[in-house]
Amino acid sequence: MRELTLRQVEVIRAVMIAGTIQGAATLLGVSAPGISRLIKHTEESLGLRLFERKAGLFVPAREAGSIFEMVHQVHRQMENLNLALGALSKGEDVTLSFACAPSIAQFIAARAVRSIRGRFPDLFIDLNILKVEEAMDYLLLERGEFVIMSSAIDNPALSNEPLARGRIVAIVPDGHPLARKDVISVHDLAREPFVGVEPGDPYGAALAAPFREADVAPRYTMRGRFAQTVVSLVRHGLGVAVIDEFSVAEIYMPGITRRPLKEAASITAWVVTREGRPLSSFADYAVTRFKKELIAATSRATWDPTT
Repeated sequence: MRELTLRQVEVIRAVMIAGTIQGAATLLGVSAPGISRLIKHTEESLGLRLFERKAGLFVPAREAGSIFEMVHQVHRQMENLNLALGALSKGEDVTLSFACAPSIAQFIAARAVRSIRGRFPDLFIDLNILKVEEAMDYLLLERGEFVIMSSAIDNPALSNEPLARGRIVAIVPDGHPLARKDVISVHDLAREPFVGVEPGDPYGAALAAPFREADVAPRYTMRGRFAQTVVSLVRHGLGVAVIDEFSVAEIYMPGITRRPLKEAASITAWVVTREGRPLSSFADYAVTRFKKELIAATSRATWDPTT
């Protein structure tokens, strides 16, 4: 005896509800002859009579009563399964946890999260802002699935993948004499009060690299721990600085003027994950969106007078 397929279960239930072949066909949006053939084939293959034909109506046969109850149960389970799949596809009752470096969190993260929310409207997003020295424990203790950092993390239990390379650019207060230049050199910046990040920090070291390579020492007057702090200090006229372009990736940033740096320098955004640990489909989509937004930020640069 053959087993019933889900399609046969669906058709049997439709005939039970409608009472006629034409009614079942209307419910399922198919042709009546197709329903009739499937019912006949099902009864023949099972060796059972499922329906009695009375005055043009299809009435469940007495001997098939227990089968029809099971058909109802299977259909309800399929409905529950489809509801669960629909909820999962929207991220319902799911939490996506990840973290970003402060320089990337400022603008890029919000754009990526907007896209993630559009794809998974019910997904709960737990976004953390971490220093690079905090990111290792965050991943190893499984507090989140991935981190987006401005430097790779050297640990055999972690995997690093580059997402995008962004320029290091000069920022000066609006109205500053250097703002009249289309391109600013580290030699220009070295003559001004300089706002920087501790060079011993991986992020600070990347920002200080163009000065080291040019054998120029900036005149530090103050330091900030995070990119947002540096930008804020420059905006308030407290000095000039260099910064990665991801940190100033907004079109309108009143108070600061951004200019390309004459000396080519860049910083790479990385996604760091647990080695050998597959990402969830939600996290995988999120990383894809971060990569797209990071790359877009490097090509957008509407503030760049040389483009």
